[in-house]
Amino acid sequence: MKAKPNRGKFHTAGSSCITEVAIDNKPTKHLLDLGAFCSCVGKSLLKTCVPNFEDQLLPIDGIKFNSASNPMKALRVFETNVIFPHINGNLRITVESVVMENFSSTHYILRNDYLIMYGIDFHNNKDRYFTIGENKHQKFSFSPLKRQITVGNVAPVNLELEIFKSEQLSEAQISLHLTDSQENELSALLYDHREAFASDKEPLGEITGHEADIILNIERPYPPLLRRPAYPESPKSREALEIHIKELLDLGLIRKIGHNEEVFITTLVIVAWHNGKSKMVGNFRVLNTYTVPDRYPITKIQIALTQISQAVYITTMDSLKGFHQNIVTPRPIKYFRIIVHCGVYEYLRMPFWYQ
Repeated sequence: MKAKPNRGKFHTAGSSCITEVAIDNKPTKHLLDLGAFCSCVGKSLLKTCVPNFEDQLLPIDGIKFNSASNPMKALRVFETNVIFPHINGNLRITVESVVMENFSSTHYILRNDYLIMYGIDFHNNKDRYFTIGENKHQKFSFSPLKRQITVGNVAPVNLELEIFKSEQLSEAQISLHLTDSQENELSALLYDHREAFASDKEPLGEITGHEADIILNIERPYPPLLRRPAYPESPKSREALEIHIKELLDLGLIRKIGHNEEVFITTLVIVAWHNGKSKMVGNFRVLNTYTVPDRYPITKIQIALTQISQAVYITTMDSLKGFHQNIVTPRPIKYFRIIVHCGVYEYLRMPFWYQ
């Protein structure tokens, strides 16, 4: 925090949000403006940077622009690559600016939507700087350029990668001991395998090629232990059950059994409470006793630790509802029916607590 100015001098405490970038290898000033309606540039200024810009203009709709109460005369839209210089590697973004006939400013204006799109954040510490994207270690200065920008050392911004980092990796904790180069390599590797991460459209993954086929060691008629009534719950637990059931329905993990469908096996579920949070637990112990066990080899922990002992990077990932990502063949799905006070439901994926 800066020292408080004397009374009547607060107007001197502000700092500019103008930074110097490069367009066509020429240093130019850009104002990072959170309140601007659109990115724009004056015709005269653009001509000094790109003399033949008029041959590269894009059409514009008949939108009216104003600066305060003064009308602005918009010509067309100019698209250009803006290079933000940094000692550890420059970044390049593509910007569309409205060219104004009567705009006499000495700098470009980069509007709010680009700041949000590329994740440009201001940091008002003692040494003011801004960052672009999720890499908060790469600090860009508001001070003038001190070196020549060449196209050879420009790292273009991958917009899809930045969106992936801001959404899918928002809760990821990356080691602070990594260099900027190592962190960028790690982000690129995770982006190449982005289908392994949950998204709004695909909140839950699935393990393909290892579908489970459940075989019982008995036949119908099944014993009464496999057809249990709903467990009596308190009003608080019933409310929690309804919330869990709705969540599973929304994820497509269960379906409700109709009144005209035969039901031969029902497993009761209960609500377990821990630290004020509820968890729906299925009592599949009886069904497990009537299931033919699958003798599948499991890797020993010592062998797994030996395999990763020479690793340079170690990553831990938490699977969202990992048990439900196991696919079950259609035939035994009828065994995974649970009964609660609000009906009978059938798991479409492997349920928790089943062996």
